[in-house]
Amino acid sequence: MELSFSRPNAEIDQLINRLVEAAGDIHHAEITREMILSTLKIGQEVDYPADLKLINRTLREMRFTARVFGPYRGRKKVTIFGSARTGRDEEMYRKCIRFSRILADNGYMIITGGGPGIMQAGNEGAGSENSFAVNIRLPFEQQPNPVMYRNPRLITYKYFFNRKVAFVKEADAIAVFPGGFGTLDEAMEVFTLIQTGKTSPKPLILVDDEGGYWEQFFAFVKQSLLVKGFISGEDFSLFTITKDEQEAAEAIETFYRIYHSMRFIDHRLVIRLNKTLAPEQIRTLEEEFPELLQDGEHIVCCGAMPEEADQPDLVALPRITMKFNHHHYGLLLAFIHRINTF
Repeated sequence: MELSFSRPNAEIDQLINRLVEAAGDIHHAEITREMILSTLKIGQEVDYPADLKLINRTLREMRFTARVFGPYRGRKKVTIFGSARTGRDEEMYRKCIRFSRILADNGYMIITGGGPGIMQAGNEGAGSENSFAVNIRLPFEQQPNPVMYRNPRLITYKYFFNRKVAFVKEADAIAVFPGGFGTLDEAMEVFTLIQTGKTSPKPLILVDDEGGYWEQFFAFVKQSLLVKGFISGEDFSLFTITKDEQEAAEAIETFYRIYHSMRFIDHRLVIRLNKTLAPEQIRTLEEEFPELLQDGEHIVCCGAMPEEADQPDLVALPRITMKFNHHHYGLLLAFIHRINTF
């Protein structure tokens, strides 16, 4: 029988409904039904065992990720990337401890890769009770660090791509300390996701060492990417470079001073705020950021949209909305920074 998402599937739909009802306590049953149907279609269409194993393991890892992070959805989190080879006696290790301790004292939780080096420093500074570790199985380097060993918020992944989803999806900010290929891979992933709008805007802080690791990177970006037109000037709004851990923590705090979160609804960008903007502040935003608006559009104050009923905890927040020009996600970060100055 050929199964379909757009047409009824006769007795198969009935069996799925009975299965959902028999299981009980199913949240958002319609989505669950579609997932079951997807699984059946995979069984029909994929005959290569390795592909089936990959799909199965991915679903299992994503399920467990949601289960571990779910109870902490109301707390802000910062993901920390950095070298697994940074020694405990090095200044960057101590700086990361101080940075994560400041964040934990401000109510944040810390997400690291759960390994040694900068990852261990991040968990150490925040304490195990304020930490997550999203570990990866490797033949070397990546055993869980002592801070997170047997912690209920330790997740061990087989696939890097599932781990990367957790790093970015669950974070309200990203801090990147100096590191090797893995650190640069993680940093570039975040650059790309924010630049293309595939993740919500969030602070990306590059925490530098005394040798200017990130300053050298910044010089390369200007000379080899900007000059050749591979990126635009507005993309420099995507990140902040600092050598000071207190300044790094303040950059994260400031980002959420007035800005709260955003969502696209019916081709409109809805930005939730922690306070209502005055009419003159709206005019200032329109004058300073005309590139963000589609032709003839204006920024409008509004309340919660009907589509936001699935986030009842955010209903009371004031909002602004506009038809957004999707070519300017880098400029959107500058727009948020400007909102936070009011």
